[in-house]
Amino acid sequence: MAETENQKEPVKEEHKETVSETVTMEEELLLPRDTLLSAGIHIGTRMKTKNMEPFIYRVRPDGLFVLDIKKTDERIRIVAKFLARFQPSKIAVASARLYAQQPVKKFCELIGAIPIIGRFIPGSFSNPLYPNRLEPDVLLVSDPRADSQSIKEAALVGIPVVALCSTDNDFTGIDLVIPTNNKGRRALATIYWLLARQILREKGELAPDQDLNVQIEEFETKILREET
Repeated sequence: MAETENQKEPVKEEHKETVSETVTMEEELLLPRDTLLSAGIHIGTRMKTKNMEPFIYRVRPDGLFVLDIKKTDERIRIVAKFLARFQPSKIAVASARLYAQQPVKKFCELIGAIPIIGRFIPGSFSNPLYPNRLEPDVLLVSDPRADSQSIKEAALVGIPVVALCSTDNDFTGIDLVIPTNNKGRRALATIYWLLARQILREKGELAPDQDLNVQIEEFETKILREET
């Protein structure tokens, strides 16, 4: 059951960081703080789970839980190091939610991963008779709730799962978490852009100070306006 009590003070981190790590994170984020805040990557929901408590910074007067962007930044670096160890063609990225589908497409295009867009077909990992069966070595999901079927199948075939998690997600079946707003268009675009850039930097395909040749806007799902 998710907890909903208000907390005025930041939630304490369960895993202690060294002073030097904390100072480094405060001195330099992967993108300027204002850019991350304007993208809304820190905006959670009005619910929180016990699993997500270490990543929550505070709760707003309106009851919305706010994530700690320094911890989001730190986890992007950790996940990038982890995913950079795999062959890109063995990384599957799932997105059932509409707003995550364009970010996933661009991410996979840039690093060479396998996009799984829309409904996850049962048996895609686990059924050896399924003609379009995939055999990834790792799975990245955009929302554990929306992408629950792919997480279940990853468990069946024994591959690790990385997930973008908001304040209302739990970690069942998940091995590594990036705490972030996993529902907002700009937030998802920014997270996937950052993760792609960081993976390519880890693999030496980009210099440590080099940017992607595409803008964050190209990762963002566009809203089609109806003609009047």
